[in-house]
Amino acid sequence: MTVEFKAEETQMAEVVVAAAPGEETKKFTDETEKAFQGDDDEVRDADECKPKTVAKSSSYKEESNFLTDLKEFERKALNELKAKLEEAILGNNLYKKEHPKKTEEKPVAEEKDAKEGEESEKPVEEAAENKEEVKDEEGDKKEKEALECEEEKKGVDTDISLWGVPLLPSKGAEGTDVILLKFLRAREFRVNDAFEMLKKTLQWRKEAEIDSILDDELCADLSSAAYMSGVDREGHPVCYNIFGVFDSVELYQKTFGTDEKRRQFLRWRCQFMEKGIQKLDLKPGGASSLIQINDLKKSPGPAKKELRIATKQAIGIFQDNYPELVAKNIFINVPFWYYALNALISPFLTQRTKSKFVVARPARVTETLLKYIPVEEIPVNYGGFKRENDFEFSGKDGKVSELILKAGSTEIIEIPALEEVGSTLVWDLTVLGWEVKYREEFVPIDEGSYTIIVQKGKKMGSQEGPIRNTFRTNEPGKLVLTIENMSSKKKRVLHRYKANANKSC
Repeated sequence: MTVEFKAEETQMAEVVVAAAPGEETKKFTDETEKAFQGDDDEVRDADECKPKTVAKSSSYKEESNFLTDLKEFERKALNELKAKLEEAILGNNLYKKEHPKKTEEKPVAEEKDAKEGEESEKPVEEAAENKEEVKDEEGDKKEKEALECEEEKKGVDTDISLWGVPLLPSKGAEGTDVILLKFLRAREFRVNDAFEMLKKTLQWRKEAEIDSILDDELCADLSSAAYMSGVDREGHPVCYNIFGVFDSVELYQKTFGTDEKRRQFLRWRCQFMEKGIQKLDLKPGGASSLIQINDLKKSPGPAKKELRIATKQAIGIFQDNYPELVAKNIFINVPFWYYALNALISPFLTQRTKSKFVVARPARVTETLLKYIPVEEIPVNYGGFKRENDFEFSGKDGKVSELILKAGSTEIIEIPALEEVGSTLVWDLTVLGWEVKYREEFVPIDEGSYTIIVQKGKKMGSQEGPIRNTFRTNEPGKLVLTIENMSSKKKRVLHRYKANANKSC
């Protein structure tokens, strides 16, 4: 794959190394800190200790692709772009014309000598015949060119598509408007700019053979560097990018050690993006963009020149050829150097791009992700309930509930086990920020029976992950989960449970 990169992208990346955080960095950090604060104050005191179902967040909603929801100038721009695209496709003017390569010409002196030698040996009559043959050949050539031109007009390719969506507006495909609106939004609804961007994207895909990239076997060692998992609250597929894997010297060299390896990395990154796009619903009302989670934990950072430049080049490719396909760019486990990097890059980003950035420090990862992704779709290593190859909870099983613990208070969660003796209880529980004391007990209904300690009381620190536990009942009763908030801050507790009936005879 041959891809041209903008010089300013590389230059911008080069500047980051020598940068030291100054006032601009401090300002960015202060603003980021403000964004991190105030969440606790948003929790209402009324009925806050009562368990409740986790409400769907309205913090993000994708821009509508329905024509009725567009503003007048947006509809006008869309119609203009469709007209230009229709004309370009039917006129066979969407791609650059490929000119046949000229054959290597003989030196002028050598060609002249050879010609003179041949003519001196030819009779006069033969020379006259050759003149007539040249005229006939020229006539045949013109006739052939005219025929080819006519055939070319008849054979216009109207099946041009992008991400599986036909682009010829007159075909009436419901996804065409969705695709064109992405290019228009990326260019602030400037029709000519959006049209040129679309043409360049199609040309780039043709030259780089992107339409067949899913069949390529690329960078098998990078399977742990990125993966798709679950959807957000609006149905957008979620992509996780794990930069910490490049902390391995061996993998770093395999990926960025040479120019060819870096080119393969960029091609792999495009391939992964194409796989993510396959999960989108490119129709009005559908989830037509991705959520990107960028985990910077143990990331080599800007000190690694090769990674820094390759990342910048990847950003350039995506900005130029994958417009409006990312709904949110969430950076988690953010180290301090990220603030310095953003202070330098921020002036080069459009307000539209910056509005999609979300930043979370290590202590706020789970809480930040919960604003966009339901806890049952967040991987367990980020504080959620999603486990690999987990079949315990599915569909409506185990609706997630939450409660708020006031500072210094103790709350109890009761899981009933009354209907069937010998059933198995399964539960998930997590506390945002932890720093609590936690224990589990089974209390029988029969007063003559003994309480069973399932989990002894212990302190749970901020590094604790979600709890998954099971208990098989031998008599009716209830499972009691006790959480004591030892900190001076409110805590959010998320939990779910289910009972599996005993199937033994």
